[in-house]
Amino acid sequence: MDASLKILLDAVDADKAKLDALRPLPPHTLASLREKLTLEWTYHSNAIEGNTLTLRETKVVLEGITVGGKTLREHFEAVNHRDAILYVEEIVAKQESLTDWQIRNIHGLVLKGIDDAEAGRYRQENVVISGASAVPPDFLHLPAEMAALVAWYEQAGAMRPVERAAQLHTRFVKIHPFIDGNGRTARLLLNFELMKFGYPPAVIRKEDRLAYYDALDEACVSGNFENITHLVAEAVKRSLDTYLQVLGPRG
Repeated sequence: MDASLKILLDAVDADKAKLDALRPLPPHTLASLREKLTLEWTYHSNAIEGNTLTLRETKVVLEGITVGGKTLREHFEAVNHRDAILYVEEIVAKQESLTDWQIRNIHGLVLKGIDDAEAGRYRQENVVISGASAVPPDFLHLPAEMAALVAWYEQAGAMRPVERAAQLHTRFVKIHPFIDGNGRTARLLLNFELMKFGYPPAVIRKEDRLAYYDALDEACVSGNFENITHLVAEAVKRSLDTYLQVLGPRG
């Protein structure tokens, strides 16, 4: 492992230890932090995929208000993503294992009302990913590929959670099992893994989109996960810093 990545992962673990020492967290503080990160995660994850809602517009859409000049799809994408986060939180709270069924359910929420025929259904045709070097597997191989992903995940316990989350996310992206909504689903899986181990969700920012795509492409082509892990670890650290800052000098 690259020395700078090891230093960053150690810093993330040190911050996580500080946060754990403050538990149980004050309920109102926790609720406000959760709301803040849910909004930012929804805004940035959708913006990466081309949704034009601003952060403030995303906030009002989640409050049930329609924004003029924006498409129905963009409204659905915001509400659906929030609902998918709630579902992921539920899986984490129940300590459920990650399964093919859970992945389909997450994706089903992402595309609900947008493309109900494809929501939660593996693609029935072959695709290429615009701008990417790797070609996703033939659609006939998807059940086996997804079974292999879950099998890999079940035996990847020796990795640090941040590393495992980054790899789960990237391996899913490489398979690209759905016609649409793969990126959002991949980032939901990333945070499922992080939240399962008590980390706050990582928010991959819209402004980091190019570096993010480059790191994903490198990992998918070469199997070198260091750059994507670095990017994820930086995002986790930002969220941990937000928590520790709000919780005050005790941190």
